[in-house]
Amino acid sequence: MPIDKPIALPDALLSQLSDFLESEIGLHFPRERWRDLERGIAAAARESGYAEAEAYIHWLLSAPLTRTQIEGLASQLTVGETYFFREQRSLDILEQQILPELLRARAQTEKQLRIWSAGCCSGEEPYSLAMLLDRLIPDFENWNLTILATDINPHFLRKAARGIYGAWSFRDAPGWLRERYFNRRQDGRYEIQPRIRRMVSFSYLNLAEDAYPSLVNGTNAMDVILCRNVLMYFAQERARKVVNKLHRSLVDGGWLITSPTETSNVQFSAFTAVEFPGAFLYRRMAAGEPRTVAVRHPVPWYNEEAAAAHAQAPATPPAPAAFSASLSAFALEALHEAGAEQAADAGDADARAHDAHDTPRRKARACADEGRLAEASTWCEKAIAADKLNPAHYYLLASIEQERGQSETAERSLGRALYLAPDFVLAHFALGNLCLSAGRQREARRHFGNALTLLRACPAEALLPEADGLSAGRLAEIIAAVQASLPRAPKELTA
Repeated sequence: MPIDKPIALPDALLSQLSDFLESEIGLHFPRERWRDLERGIAAAARESGYAEAEAYIHWLLSAPLTRTQIEGLASQLTVGETYFFREQRSLDILEQQILPELLRARAQTEKQLRIWSAGCCSGEEPYSLAMLLDRLIPDFENWNLTILATDINPHFLRKAARGIYGAWSFRDAPGWLRERYFNRRQDGRYEIQPRIRRMVSFSYLNLAEDAYPSLVNGTNAMDVILCRNVLMYFAQERARKVVNKLHRSLVDGGWLITSPTETSNVQFSAFTAVEFPGAFLYRRMAAGEPRTVAVRHPVPWYNEEAAAAHAQAPATPPAPAAFSASLSAFALEALHEAGAEQAADAGDADARAHDAHDTPRRKARACADEGRLAEASTWCEKAIAADKLNPAHYYLLASIEQERGQSETAERSLGRALYLAPDFVLAHFALGNLCLSAGRQREARRHFGNALTLLRACPAEALLPEADGLSAGRLAEIIAAVQASLPRAPKELTA
């Protein structure tokens, strides 16, 4: 076994760098992880054109960094190590117990299911989830399914959108995986089948800094969130804030799945810890139900023989699902951060109750935040009927329609919003995202350009209408990150 080289950078400099990263980015590198820090900072130095890591560190410590530079550094310092069906025990529980129970319950009401892979890296995790759903749902065409995959690293998002992987990504995957869901390329790599690629929507999102849950970026009303091998990079306080926001992003009864190494009764105190054979998962319970009580989940009712037969059966492509195409980026609707971070679940419930007794638009928003999309759409139509000249109503309706998989009607609603308010920045951005999802990249770039033109006319710190605290400068940074995550043609790269 090869022996690691000793750490070359001075301890004092690494200590200073570690403190800087914790205060500026929220990343936590204690002494026992300094070797990882040294490797990551060396890669970041090369990416930034520095021959010596030490010189790069001195520049970091002395120069004021932009948000884009900070996020680029964060992406270099977090390990992009993943593969299909990683930590399979958690995915087995998901496939054998949680998803079948959710599907059974939803089959009797609105056939809707929402899953979020938070920190998706190069896409192996969300594609694994798509394959699980393909195995479990024979009638895709009758369901509104969402698999949202987000990451801070544009390079990872580009790779994920392409869906091409080498043999190393399959090192712990079931034997049927490549044969059933991939096509072998001439270069020896494997390309995921288009129908599976279309099941996942990839988006840029900074878990440490950006706002969620949000109807606009699609992080609200989730049934299941996977955030694995992500929290370990955050300092304790930052990780606590991320966990609390993930809790608010789930519906009552929703599940949070973390890595086995990230379990903590203190960190996840808002959740109920549920013990399965070989794993702990976390569940958001409704108000008044017990929290942080470890309980033994019932023995699985899942039929393993039937599952094995399904896995061996010839693949029959389902009808295309009603959600966005391979790469999609969303506008971010920021929350008032201080209030959101300090609010307890009881306070959130009070706020929702207040909204529910206010205007039709507030009722629409409250319903959408809780995943009741049909009801939200009805209330939004009532708001429009009461005030047909308010562009915010049409913008909200477009967000709801997009979540329901109604892209064409969402595009029409955004068009109406822009007819009433041509300088509605978030509507331009949302329309660009819809065009991008439909594969109309030229139109998408035009709408993104319109948004940037309007943003340049605003002070960077100016708060945008209908964005609940999102500044013009931050939205411009987000657009840049979205554009950087898109696969580009050779002509675009030259330009």
